Amino acid sequence: MTSPLKIAVYGAAGRMGQRITALTHADPDLTVFAAIDAFAAGKDAGEVAGIGNIGVTIVSEMPDENPDAVIDFSVPAALAPLAQLCAERKIPLIAATTGLEEEQRQQVLKAAESTALLWAPNMSVAVNLTMKLVREAARAVKGLPDGVDVEVIERHHRFKEDAPSGTALRFGEIVAEEMGQTEHVHGRSGRPGQRPRNEIGYHALRTGDNVGEHTIVFGMMGETIDITVRGHSRDSYAYGALAAAKYLVGKPPGNYTMNDVLGF
Repeated sequence: MTSPLKIAVYGAAGRMGQRITALTHADPDLTVFAAIDAFAAGKDAGEVAGIGNIGVTIVSEMPDENPDAVIDFSVPAALAPLAQLCAERKIPLIAATTGLEEEQRQQVLKAAESTALLWAPNMSVAVNLTMKLVREAARAVKGLPDGVDVEVIERHHRFKEDAPSGTALRFGEIVAEEMGQTEHVHGRSGRPGQRPRNEIGYHALRTGDNVGEHTIVFGMMGETIDITVRGHSRDSYAYGALAAAKYLVGKPPGNYTMNDVLGF
């Protein structure tokens, strides 16, 4: 019988970290090997996650013994040094933290030269399928003679710190890759004038406990296409992260995507 994969949860006391801990503990193919979070060091990871004591004490730094994979839902300032550590120790890293500065982004991406890296703004199956649909839609409408206006509307909970969301920005990148827009604008006010053709607009709503909702609008003369995906719980992201961890273990160094995990 194969031993369960040893998972280190980075950012274990956060909302997503708690769900990663709970669902890892419930999966017979996985085990919570380590839980890292400086804000809850000394507490039992299961108690913090609301599933009772699991015998794993949260620590402030990665343990000396390597896990099989690290799953990160932390903060921008923590991800870049974590990626460097995983690269040095050849530990596969699954990361979903967004809002990084360009220098931090490059530090994370460099880790793929030394270890298996999967860094995705959203690990939900539904979101990644929607990204595929959005790409197909953008490819289909890009040549319309009257042009197509693309806007991305996203809703998240009141606690989210970055805007637009990393997922919204990725939707915009996908559209721009297919249609060639060069300007990405967050919100509008005053009198910005007529909407330019080379622009993608982003609009961020922050309401209550919304776990994530994205609508990509393709506006044409006389008709509109709205493609919407809604998350109902954080578990959709957590299950995707666990699937990514199982996929990444044993893979050679490289920059992997959720498309690789899901076979899209």
